[in-house]
Parts: sequence; structure tokens; C-alpha cells
Amino acid sequence: MKQLGNLALVCARRPEVLMQLYGGTVSIHVGAGPERAVLHTEWDNDAGIQRIIHELNFGKYCERKAG
Repeated sequence: MKQLGNLALVCARRPEVLMQLYGGTVSIHVGAGPERAVLHTEWDNDAGIQRIIHELNFGKYCERKAG
């Protein structure tokens, strides 16, 4: 549960990312339309949340800078 706040901060900086808490699960929606991806884990699973944070910061769903 310690990582949930960190995940919220990562999501808050990215307008194309939606974080949803419901029924003991945290879901992260990345992108829009048919290309939208959903990452999810239990809200108190720190290891799972850390993996999502890593994907958003450095992995497949990291923010691409134009230039």
C-alpha cells in the first residue's frame, strides 16, 4: 500500500493516463480508443504497483518526448 501514492503522482503528471480505484483493485488506463491499454493489480500489492510504475516511467508505456 506504500506505493499507491507514488503511482498516483506518476499518473497525475500524464493527461493520457487515468487511474481508477474500485473494489480493491487499482486500474491504470493508458492512451485512448482501440489502442488503450489497461494495467491492473490489487490496491495493496506494492510489488504489482511498482511494476506498473516502472512500465509508465521506463517501459512500454513511458512518455515519449517529441523532438
